[in-house]
Amino acid sequence: MIKTYRQIFVLLQPREQRRFILIAFMSLFNGIFEAVGVVAILPFLTIVAQPEMIQTTPALVRVYDTLGFTSDRSFVVFAGVAVFGLILLSSAFKALNVYVVARFSGMYSYTLSSLMLKGYLFQPYTWFLSRNSANLSKTVLSEVGIVVNQHIMPAMLLMTTVASIMSVSLVLFVLEPYVAIGAIVVIGGSYLVIYLLVQARLTTIGKDRVIANKARFKTVQEATGGIKDVKITGLETAMLRRFRIPARRMAQIQAQSQMISQLPRNGLEAVAFGGLILLILSLVQRSQGGIEEVLPVLGLVALAGARLFPAVQALFQTVARLRTSAPAIEALLKDLQEIETTPNRTPIPTGPPPAPIGLRDQLVLDDIHFAYPASDKSALTGVSMEIAANSVVGLVGGTGAGKTTVVDAILGLLRLDAGALVIDGAPITDDNRLAWQRSIGYVPQQIYLTDESVAANIAFGLPRSEIDMDAVKRAAQVAALHDFIVEELPQGYDTIVGERGVRLSGGQRQRIGIARALYHDPDVLILDEATSALDNITEEAVMDAVHNLGGKKTIIMIAHRLTTVESCDCIYLMEHGQVAASGTYAELVEQNATFRRMARA
Repeated sequence: MIKTYRQIFVLLQPREQRRFILIAFMSLFNGIFEAVGVVAILPFLTIVAQPEMIQTTPALVRVYDTLGFTSDRSFVVFAGVAVFGLILLSSAFKALNVYVVARFSGMYSYTLSSLMLKGYLFQPYTWFLSRNSANLSKTVLSEVGIVVNQHIMPAMLLMTTVASIMSVSLVLFVLEPYVAIGAIVVIGGSYLVIYLLVQARLTTIGKDRVIANKARFKTVQEATGGIKDVKITGLETAMLRRFRIPARRMAQIQAQSQMISQLPRNGLEAVAFGGLILLILSLVQRSQGGIEEVLPVLGLVALAGARLFPAVQALFQTVARLRTSAPAIEALLKDLQEIETTPNRTPIPTGPPPAPIGLRDQLVLDDIHFAYPASDKSALTGVSMEIAANSVVGLVGGTGAGKTTVVDAILGLLRLDAGALVIDGAPITDDNRLAWQRSIGYVPQQIYLTDESVAANIAFGLPRSEIDMDAVKRAAQVAALHDFIVEELPQGYDTIVGERGVRLSGGQRQRIGIARALYHDPDVLILDEATSALDNITEEAVMDAVHNLGGKKTIIMIAHRLTTVESCDCIYLMEHGQVAASGTYAELVEQNATFRRMARA
């Protein structure tokens, strides 16, 4: 149990740690209120059963005289109201404690999910290359909620439950020690034995739940993300069958967990009632007086039992939930430790976004070397390039030649093993990397479009209130997209494009990608095989829009078809992670046999 609270404390931020300690003190006071409520019932039942004690007990006489009572009946009524008030106050404080815990847990779910997403977003680009996006989504959207609701919140309520049990048990032990010892041995011992029998099963259930939940998320993402392939190949039933296996396992796990947590209750209720009957018979047998002598003790035990039995059952359920959710919090802590210790993390901005540094003279790749993590082969070896500002440069080469890696280096996504990316004589470092990236517009081969309006997709990532429609329209005009939007789309720039742009053609999606890259008016535009999936006519139209920017922006393009780079100012031919040749299209055709074969293909 100490390990549980240590794990929770590690997850909490300093402010949450202070609140956690405050809630711990609230739990202690809640236990005291519970005990006061139980203790108060004994004198009340005593004067109900034996009213003459009002006039023979010094403490009661002082209260009677001070408050000016004139009859024993009215005093009994007052005592009943006072006891009821104490019990009501105890219940109200308990409700307040539950509310505070629930609010803390709910807000911390928001804090922790934001913390995890922040940790992921500021990982280096290469970190994502070996991660499954479905698992990352699962952690942020599902596992955090499970950890908070099934681990942190129960652990906090556990403090309240334990404080209540200990306080009421202490009162019962002082007033009726044999009853208290019997209750602890029978009820507490029974719960302990049952827990020891099921704890291993609870741990297994928790591990199985993590695995099943991961499989559910992965299957749903693959089924919906590749819906076209699923439809074409008729895999709907296969995907559904694949999903049902972990989904059914999740349902079984939840049922087993619920069953185990309720396991002791029914049997021990019978034990508790049997014990109460035995207690009544024992008290009656030992009593020298009538029922009025036994009544106060019975009332005390009944009230204590009414408080203790649900609390002990809640204690068992909570401990069972903590055991089941332990694998989830361990996985989350492992993830958190990993994202906090990953080398070369992206620095977290502490102020407003830096202004773009732009490109005024020359972009230089100076003898750069790079190998991907866990790879024993270099992706780039001694690559050097000089790209003049406002020129159009092409990168060509076969699959695996290193073209995309060069572009990723220019984008500032890679931490180079050697060499430097130099902009206008200044090397790019962590201090100016973000400012350089704000100078770049990037158009990938596959444009990621959200199920939002055309305008929201062009101004990708910005809240609707911050979108500059003048900039949106200006970018669309440069991308030769404006006329299509205003003339053919029913709501113009407010038209919803559908998830991943399913309502648009390939050429229209690519033009939105170009417009998005141009929205912030960057100095450098990079196209990573942005037209390779288009037909010749559509590609020509898109490239016309790109070439119209020639002389105004620096354009770097990876091309699959050499006709795309035919009019470039300079072309770099990549082979095996190195620059094999460079020059104009005509020069390379004349001087390089590999390029010549590519041109004739």
